[in-house]
Amino acid sequence: TPKGTCLQAVNLAIDIGYRHIDGAFVYQNENEVGEAIRANIAEGKVKREDIYYCGKLWNTCHPPELVRPTLEKTLRTLGLDYVDLYIVELPMAFKPGDETYPRDGNGKFLYHKTDLCATWEALEECKDAGLVKSLGVSNFNRRQLELILNKPGLKHKPTTNQVECHPYFTQPKLLEFCRQHGIVIVGYSPIGTCRDASWVNVSSPPLLEDPTLNHIGNKYGKTAAQVALRFNVQRGVVVIPKSFNPERIRENFQIFDFSLTDQEMKDIEALNKNIRYVELLMWSDHPEYPFKEEY
Repeated sequence: TPKGTCLQAVNLAIDIGYRHIDGAFVYQNENEVGEAIRANIAEGKVKREDIYYCGKLWNTCHPPELVRPTLEKTLRTLGLDYVDLYIVELPMAFKPGDETYPRDGNGKFLYHKTDLCATWEALEECKDAGLVKSLGVSNFNRRQLELILNKPGLKHKPTTNQVECHPYFTQPKLLEFCRQHGIVIVGYSPIGTCRDASWVNVSSPPLLEDPTLNHIGNKYGKTAAQVALRFNVQRGVVVIPKSFNPERIRENFQIFDFSLTDQEMKDIEALNKNIRYVELLMWSDHPEYPFKEEY
């Protein structure tokens, strides 16, 4: 985003009432997010404990010796003493170094041997040191979650698994598995996603054009996006819709003044097509590519 756009968006979001801010080193805007958080605290609009900030460990930083320095760098960028949640963004390690997306001379991505348990132990040390309140993962399938959950000497289990989740991809099996283990699903792309062919499956139908979502929305005077968000919230999934558009930032927050009926929830659940918009096929040859397995 252009310089200042993220700062303005976070300031507006906090004014509207948002308190959960989902960020990441790889988004390259944590400096503006941190500036907005600190300014709102300084003005007395919020306290630090009111804000729930999620940061992410990028693929090039999985080796245990890199985990704490990476988190400390994020904290310096944010200007904060701790983050509330720190998650492993993807279960796939890339070659460590200064390149965010390391490639060889032929353009092939350079991977690194993944040891998710060793990475997790380094994260546990960060939590024990007070740098982070809770630990989680993202884009982990059941097998990868079980690697962590069954790790000998586990001190802190994952509290969240951030995955794609929306009415066309409801994740029922993964949701049930996570519920059994006290892991909260955080749904990204909860209203579908952008149509960027470089990383999104653009052959899939746009979620927000769905007749059922729009029909239900008309009943409540809501948009299809608001219905999709309400659906996930009502089933216990945390939603993190992304927008830099002031009108949509406001709209995405206006989902707490109506409830879907049991039948409407069932009707929306029936829309599931197992459509994954964010397939990340460019990394499908990674040994830990998570989407080969059913869930």
